[in-house]
Amino acid sequence: MNTEIDFYELLEVERTADAGTIKSAYRRMAMKYHPDKTGGCADSEDKFKAVSEAYECLKDPQKRAAYDRFGHAAFKNGGGGGPGGFGAGGAGGFSDLGDIFETIFGQSGFGGGGRQQANRRGADLRYDMEITLEEAFAGKSTQIEIEVSENCEPCDGTGAQPGTKAKACMTCRGSGQVRAQQGFFVVERTCPSCHGAGQVIDSPCRSCRGEGRVDQHKTLEVNIPAGVDEGNRIRLSGKGEAGARGAPPGDLYIFLHIKRHPIFEREGNVLLCRAPVSFTTAALGGTIEVPGLDKQVHKIAIPAGIQSGKQLRQRGAGMPVLNSRGFGDMVIQVDVETPTKLTSRQRELLEAFRETETGDECPASTGFFSKLKDMFSD
Repeated sequence: MNTEIDFYELLEVERTADAGTIKSAYRRMAMKYHPDKTGGCADSEDKFKAVSEAYECLKDPQKRAAYDRFGHAAFKNGGGGGPGGFGAGGAGGFSDLGDIFETIFGQSGFGGGGRQQANRRGADLRYDMEITLEEAFAGKSTQIEIEVSENCEPCDGTGAQPGTKAKACMTCRGSGQVRAQQGFFVVERTCPSCHGAGQVIDSPCRSCRGEGRVDQHKTLEVNIPAGVDEGNRIRLSGKGEAGARGAPPGDLYIFLHIKRHPIFEREGNVLLCRAPVSFTTAALGGTIEVPGLDKQVHKIAIPAGIQSGKQLRQRGAGMPVLNSRGFGDMVIQVDVETPTKLTSRQRELLEAFRETETGDECPASTGFFSKLKDMFSD
C-alpha cells in the first residue's frame, strides 16, 4: 500500500472538509472497495486499507492537525501514534467500521452469539383439521395424533451420555463463533467444530445420538370453541418441536377448515339457506318449518304474495359469536316452486283461475310486457 498518497485525495474530499463530510466520504469509499463487495480483488483490498488508514487519521482532530502540518512525516519513526499505530492493535478503527457494517451487510455487529443461535427454541408446527359446520356451531373436544421431536429422556435433552457432560469447545472457547481475518476486516463466523453450540460432546447419548431430541408419536387433546370459522387457528403452547439441547419447545398451531354443508352457507355469524316454497303458499301465505343447527325447528311466516329471491330473517338462529354469548341470524331465501305435475282437477282449477285474471294479480309481469309492447309500437 502506498502510504504517501494524500489522505484527502484518497477520500476525495477538500482539505477544508468538516468531520461529517469526511465520515460520509469514508463510508462511500469503504462500501465501494470492501473485499466482500469486490470478490476479494487484491487492488480493491489495498484501496480499502488505504481509505481506512486515511479516515483513521482525519477523523481524529489531533492527528488531522499533525497531518495537515507535517504530512505523512508526522507519523513516521513512531511519531504521535499515527495511522500506523492503529494497525498494531489489529482493529483500532473498528469503532467506526461498525458504523458502516449495517449499511454494507444489512445488520449491525459481527455475527452475534452462536450459542444463542444454536440453542434457539424449537420450530413451530402446523396441523390442518377439518370439522363440520355442526361442530363449528357447538364446539367440540377431540384428539389428534402427531409425530413430533421431544427431549430425549435418558440424557434429559443434553445430548450427552448419562453420567457425562458436554465440555466447552476448544476451537471457539465456548463462544460458538470464530474470527476470520479478511484483509483489514475481522468477521465472526459459526464455529466449524461445535456448529455454534459452544460445546462438544465426547460421549453422545445412545438414544438420541447426541441430538438431545427424539421423534415421538403423541396424542393431544384439542378443545374447539363454539363459533370458530374457516381459517381460525388454535395455538397449543409448547407442543411444537423440542428446542436443541434443552432450549424451549415451539408451539403447535391447528388451522381449522369447515366442510361444505348440504343446506346452510355461512357469512360470518349469519347462516344462509334457500327454502323452496310452493306457489300456493307463496300466493296465499302460510308457514314453513326450517330446522336450525341449534337443533330447534324454526317456524318461518311466509307473507302472502312473496316473490322468489325474497329473504326472511330469523333473529338469533345463526352461528354463535366466538368467545361470546351472542348469536348471529339465520336468513332464509325463498324460492317459489312451480308444480311440474298436475292432476286433472288441479289443472281445471288453474284454468278457471286464469280466466278470472285481470293483470293486477302479477303487476311485474304485466308491466314488463306492456313496456315491450310500447317499445315495439314506437
